[in-house]
Amino acid sequence: MTDFAWTRNQFHIPLGLIYLDGNSLGPLPKATPARMERMLSEEWGEHLIGGWTSCSWMDMPRRLGNRLGRLIGAEEDHVVIGDTLSIKVFQALAAALQICPERRVILSDRGNFPTDLYMAEGLIRLLGDRHELRLVAPHELEDAITEEVAVLLVTEVDYRTGRRHDLKALTRKAHDMGALAIWDLAHSAGALPVDVAAGGADFAVGCTYKYINAGPGSPAFIYVSPEHAEHADPALAGWLGHAAPFAFEQGYRPGEGIERMRVGTPPVLQMAALDAALDVWDKVDMKKLRKRSLALTGLMIEEVEQHCPGLKLATPRDNDARGSQVSFRSEHGYAIMQALIDLGVVGDFRAPDVLRFGITPLYIGEDEIREAVEVLARVLRGALWDHPKYQRRKSVT
Repeated sequence: MTDFAWTRNQFHIPLGLIYLDGNSLGPLPKATPARMERMLSEEWGEHLIGGWTSCSWMDMPRRLGNRLGRLIGAEEDHVVIGDTLSIKVFQALAAALQICPERRVILSDRGNFPTDLYMAEGLIRLLGDRHELRLVAPHELEDAITEEVAVLLVTEVDYRTGRRHDLKALTRKAHDMGALAIWDLAHSAGALPVDVAAGGADFAVGCTYKYINAGPGSPAFIYVSPEHAEHADPALAGWLGHAAPFAFEQGYRPGEGIERMRVGTPPVLQMAALDAALDVWDKVDMKKLRKRSLALTGLMIEEVEQHCPGLKLATPRDNDARGSQVSFRSEHGYAIMQALIDLGVVGDFRAPDVLRFGITPLYIGEDEIREAVEVLARVLRGALWDHPKYQRRKSVT
């Protein structure tokens, strides 16, 4: 059983702030500063280079990968932590294309996060422009999976609208057509129950700074299914993905299983923050989290539609088709969000017109939802957004 009163007390939320942006950057777990201070003063400070062995720094990517793997339904020793999400997308995509060398189509949807598509475009150029990145509307994906497709590259939950794809059904269709499936779980991991093993995913990637709450710039993760783990080519053949890094061989030999997906030196300080965040997640029942999330997102939809009629819902009403965020559209979306933030309700804006609110039950409840909507209604009724300072675009939205 998950005690949401307990989880709420595990996070630092500044006084007077309603934080509805955990789908972009999670708040600070209260235990993180002490964990990082221990890493800095006791581990790095006292052990120096010896910390790689005496403090087990070198084992952190796999150890933390197994802890995080529980949240996405992964088999033991099939998730590794490190690098960035963009790097992990590139690795997974390159490996998948090598497994399907006779096919030339990478299929994705127009709602996918840009970095995934940028990585695909860059890889296509590196491979001599012999492949095609084919984009369709999100609802057209299943019908677009044909025998031409080598790889299906999909983000499970749309970053703008919160629309959720059916991982299991789309993966099954891909396999029926002889294609592989790569899932980006950036807006799924820690937001809802994911089961990559039962769903048949070939590869999955994700980040840890959103719902997982590991801090800005925290490392990404990659999952490789047992079917591919021993022969997937990581493309980015880094030193720590070598079978014997400290043999210092001239040629590359991939490590066993998921170890081959390691690239560079583990970001040990950030992994200490992830370690502290996972202490909270170890006590979370994902099914109970999902039930709570759907209740809160449903409440927000109901409250906004009742009190803020000028906004248009962009998020699916159907529970099965919704992640853990609620989005609304408005031509004045950016300015409205800036005014809202100025009044202590933090969400974010995604171009061209989306106001986005992350609903994270670990530290958000009904009272915060209702109060946030009251403030939003005040912003709209008084046209508080129509002020020059809210019109000026910041570099981060």
